[in-house]
Amino acid sequence: MDLRLLGIDNTPLFHTLQHMMEAAGEDSDKSVNAPSRNYVRDAKAMAATPADVKEYPNSYVFVVDMPGLKSGDIKVQVEEDNVLLISGERKREEEKEGAKFIRMERRVGKFMRKFSLPENANTDAISAVCQDGVLTVTVQKLPPPEPKKPKTIEVKVA
Repeated sequence: MDLRLLGIDNTPLFHTLQHMMEAAGEDSDKSVNAPSRNYVRDAKAMAATPADVKEYPNSYVFVVDMPGLKSGDIKVQVEEDNVLLISGERKREEEKEGAKFIRMERRVGKFMRKFSLPENANTDAISAVCQDGVLTVTVQKLPPPEPKKPKTIEVKVA
């Protein structure tokens, strides 16, 4: 319904309501359709961190290239619901006097990868080794459950 037909389009109340409705419409479009900054940051960090995942008979192995990083720059964690999180930050090299970058192609900034671990992953037996710029995280598997043996019931004679 067009409120101008009722002749109240010149009132301050009408202008205030109209302004509020227009502002709410603009804000809702942005908040509903646009991803949050944290989501965008995490998505970029995950996309820029390739990894290989291998399954062995007794373990799962995650291999991630980490050239030039120290062990203090890398964090390996297990979050709730068996999620393995590998994260860290590659810091920008400080410029020394008299030197300037002509080209900077190596990635700097935060990186992160999340992996859902299977139910048979032993989260209490995880090791991480970074050697020659390659991080290897090994998650041992839980031993398979022993098959239940049939229970024998002694039959008594009455």
